[in-house]
Amino acid sequence: MQPDKRFSIWYFMLVFAFLVGPFALSFHMHYPDEMYYTDAAVKMLQTGDIHTPFLGSDEMRFKKPILTYWFVLAGFELFGVTPFGSRIFFLLAGALTVGFVYWGASVFFKDSRVTKLSALIMASHPVLILSATRSIPDVLLGMFLAMSAVGFLGYLRHGNAAPKKYSWLLFLGLALAFEVKGLPAAALGGLGLFYLLVNPWQRIKIQKLAYLPALLTAVFVAFYWFVAMYAVHGADYLESFVEDQVGMRVASRHLLVIQNVLLATLLMVVMFLPWFIFGAKGFKNKFKELFNHDKAFTGFVVVWVIAILLMSAVVSKFYERYLLPVVPLTSIWVAWLLIQNGILERVKLLKGTLIFFLALNSLVLLIGIFFNLMLPSGFWIWIQVLIAAGILFYLIGRSRSERALPKAIAISVMLLFFGASISTYQISLPDAGQLIKIYAKEQGIMPGSKIAYLGHLHTGSKIRIGLGPDYLMTDLGEENFGARYREFDFLILEEKHLDKLPDTGYEMELAALNWDAKYLWEMVKSLWNGNPEEVKNQLGKKFFWIKPL
Repeated sequence: MQPDKRFSIWYFMLVFAFLVGPFALSFHMHYPDEMYYTDAAVKMLQTGDIHTPFLGSDEMRFKKPILTYWFVLAGFELFGVTPFGSRIFFLLAGALTVGFVYWGASVFFKDSRVTKLSALIMASHPVLILSATRSIPDVLLGMFLAMSAVGFLGYLRHGNAAPKKYSWLLFLGLALAFEVKGLPAAALGGLGLFYLLVNPWQRIKIQKLAYLPALLTAVFVAFYWFVAMYAVHGADYLESFVEDQVGMRVASRHLLVIQNVLLATLLMVVMFLPWFIFGAKGFKNKFKELFNHDKAFTGFVVVWVIAILLMSAVVSKFYERYLLPVVPLTSIWVAWLLIQNGILERVKLLKGTLIFFLALNSLVLLIGIFFNLMLPSGFWIWIQVLIAAGILFYLIGRSRSERALPKAIAISVMLLFFGASISTYQISLPDAGQLIKIYAKEQGIMPGSKIAYLGHLHTGSKIRIGLGPDYLMTDLGEENFGARYREFDFLILEEKHLDKLPDTGYEMELAALNWDAKYLWEMVKSLWNGNPEEVKNQLGKKFFWIKPL
């Protein structure tokens, strides 16, 4: 079977952004760590200080380098302080990661089948998709290391005759990755550079590798913020950074280390679903064959994968997103493996895989239709339903074309997230922040008002986005609420904290009511019973607007 000749990487990057976008650009799901970056970006808009990150409690936070904060800030500056603004550049980073993988594969392989399949594997990787829906560092780290990988592959392909552009890609990619997450980028980058210098199959001379214009520019980019913060805040900021990068994350318990490395190894394979199915047969012999065919490339992939597994092993708590930095490079190698393993000739297995994902998408779409028929819905959500159904019919039609099967499978994986957002629209939206934004507008709350918040902090970050930079919102803890709440013009309290208020001396109104996802089954039963509003009022999350008198 010949590969699909109608393939444009720019078109496919757009497909990624389009299908993942609805799930990403509203708070269908909100990852807790996002609050650190969105809270700090709102504070930057308020203070004009774009170098010093602040928590919602007004404490400084130096646990991560600055670049992730600036990506959120750029979204807020260009698109307003909204969920869309907080995540748009992270979604685009996911799409660009797909592009860098395609570029890297085309640098190293003349076989267009490998380059196209590499992009399909990367675009349908669940860790990339989920990371692209969150305003946290991981997708940026993956993108910049994918950019750097293009440079590494240029050296592995051309040796000491590599054009200078590969030096720029390698060093700038590493520098930007370091400004995103610090030591993990430095470790992978340093290991990669050492590999280029010492591997016996494609050894690079140090004078060729150390191209000074690219190297010096990278050093400036990598250390600019660190030097600036040391000049302003002294060594205290550095202690906080090192504690997060090493002290708080490194595990010493042997059982936990073994557990982490086994889990990381398992996920490294399983998260390539469904593609690893096509490479499982005869993997050992095929690996030896590929290693003998190109020892330098295969060795480099193995070194980076082992490095990320070992780094994942020693963290105090492992998350699957920690594997993302090496997924772009690994996707290229997996695509090479699958092409050599005859994936394009395994038509029945490809069709069976596509049928499975089409059936799964149909189920997801039907659930979404059910939720939106039973609850108040909007015009645009039904447009999304029609688009999802149209894409499903398109993929069914494309299943008749053997050469289109790999692309159809990749699209069907991404379509799952497009379809899931039709259901989560009813569970998660509008989020508490948007509801309180509406409340503040309706009540004519004056800009510049000082507002204290007591409740779940990641919900507080959504409320801060909803209110925007015109309102001065501060997170309080239970321990200091009683002593400080009278410093503020207004209070926002989660229902469970209402007992912290005095018996009298305030006015209170319900400002936001959302479904609580942990009561999803009760929500479904209420739809059958015809009393969803009653159950929502009983079990939902409530936030109250309070004015001290």
